[in-house]
Amino acid sequence: MKKLKTKRGVAKRFKFTKHKKIKYMVAGKSHLLSSKTEKRKRRMRRPRYVKNKQKRKYLRRMLPYG
Repeated sequence: MKKLKTKRGVAKRFKFTKHKKIKYMVAGKSHLLSSKTEKRKRRMRRPRYVKNKQKRKYLRRMLPYG
């Protein structure tokens, strides 16, 4: 069987943790920060985790060796 291909765009945005949770950083933290509140920017610093079961299944298929 030939090797499965990883979707590169997904690989750049999502990472697997040790316990196979899927972690990502929130978008919108690169520019136009002066209009965003400090509280909103602070919340953007923390990683998020994919909770939806169907999305997790989809992402596992996109990242076969993750």
